[in-house]
Amino acid sequence: MAGFRDLRFRAVTSLQRHVVNPLARRSRSQILLETTGRTSGLRRSTPVGGRRIGREFWLVSEFGERSQYIRNIRADPRVRVRIAGRWYDGVAHPLPQDDARARLRTLPRYNSAVVRAVGADLLTVRVDLAD
Repeated sequence: MAGFRDLRFRAVTSLQRHVVNPLARRSRSQILLETTGRTSGLRRSTPVGGRRIGREFWLVSEFGERSQYIRNIRADPRVRVRIAGRWYDGVAHPLPQDDARARLRTLPRYNSAVVRAVGADLLTVRVDLAD
């Protein structure tokens, strides 16, 4: 099973990195999560799906601790989130104790379906947004 999970991880992340993410970043309607690279110190933006609820933004990482943006958050939790074309500063909190599958039911349907279909080791993230 671990071999299949590794193969799926490599295939999905390669497709995202080289095809999906570059196209999605160009769309003003796409939500972006911007982290600081833990090694380079450069800004890294990742298209994500999620939902703003009050002063919080919720998302689920499909590969949990293996996701580069989660690793970046662990090194520096200060992030920015672009929602509807506007940037918000925030602090990200990975929440391994949260039921990520239940959380997906509260987030936008299409993205949640993709995360459920391709993801393994789901991890909920809450971003506390500043105004």
